[in-house]
Amino acid sequence: MKILSVVGARPQFVKLAPIARAATDAGVDHVIVHTGQHYDPMLSDVFFRELGIPDPDVHLGVGSASHGVQTGAILGALDGVLEEHRPDWVLAYGDTNSTLAAAIAAVKLHYPLAHLEAGLRSFNRRMPEELNRVLTDHAADLCLAPTEVGMKHLVDEGLADHSILVGDVMTDVLLQVRDAVADREVPLLDDLGLERQGFYIATLHRAENTDDPARLDAVIQGLSELDHPVVLLAHPRVVAKATEHGLTLERGALRLHTPLGYPDLVAAVLASAGVVTDSGGLQKEAFLLRTPCTTIRPETEWVETVALGWNVLANTADEIREAVARPMPTPTSEQPYGDGHAARRVVEVLAASRR
Repeated sequence: MKILSVVGARPQFVKLAPIARAATDAGVDHVIVHTGQHYDPMLSDVFFRELGIPDPDVHLGVGSASHGVQTGAILGALDGVLEEHRPDWVLAYGDTNSTLAAAIAAVKLHYPLAHLEAGLRSFNRRMPEELNRVLTDHAADLCLAPTEVGMKHLVDEGLADHSILVGDVMTDVLLQVRDAVADREVPLLDDLGLERQGFYIATLHRAENTDDPARLDAVIQGLSELDHPVVLLAHPRVVAKATEHGLTLERGALRLHTPLGYPDLVAAVLASAGVVTDSGGLQKEAFLLRTPCTTIRPETEWVETVALGWNVLANTADEIREAVARPMPTPTSEQPYGDGHAARRVVEVLAASRR
């Protein structure tokens, strides 16, 4: 069996790591296509190195562009890749432009398409990620759901007959990395002179928070007024938008730092007093590490983190301050994202469903 994985952004590289290991363990021919959607080394190369992912077999190098241009560039390049490798399954990950391009390329050329992390819904059609995931689910021959909630959405949309609950593959790698870094030093503390549990980790990149100058300024101001230092792991997008808008990121409690490699990020979150983010992946990672999270969005796909009290949605500066200052959540032993063996199930399901 041959699986062709299409990835291009930081969360996809994390999900790829356990899939690559499971494919190797099962003796599966696994072709990795890196679209180049995330081209910054700290959002790309470092993940392959630190998570032990084999080098990509194909690198499309599309780089940054508008949604249409970027998706079109990936789509155009994938035709030749698929015809060269002729996989039994094209595996699309998550909800990025790389995901949608992989889906369209596969179905147009009649290669079976599986969507990993299927069924997630924010029900906000203004989000490009929501459109990407919905369209990919409805194009897919096989929807691989990470949660019971995701499965319910797929059933509600008439996709039950080709949807399977496998668990969350990001949980697989996070639990392994968590155990590996539990006792290690956290370089971030020395870099910025911080104390354990005396700072917050923040990330910001979504268009709805960065494209409008007034909105970005309000979010930055809310972060700057928190009661502990806030380490903003500065995604290239937020740096570029702040510069474009003439806004100063480093103000008040805010301190800038370059993005971290995955083990260092996990160690930093474990050492922090909380996370403030608009990232879907980091919300879930914070929950799995039992670190309180505040999400700067009006909705989330990872509703379990909110239902269990470890994540609060906040949309204004006042709401951000109030959410971050809330009491420690009630401890929970719930495992809505699986047992850490989702990748093995994915490979087994693909092998069993091979045409």
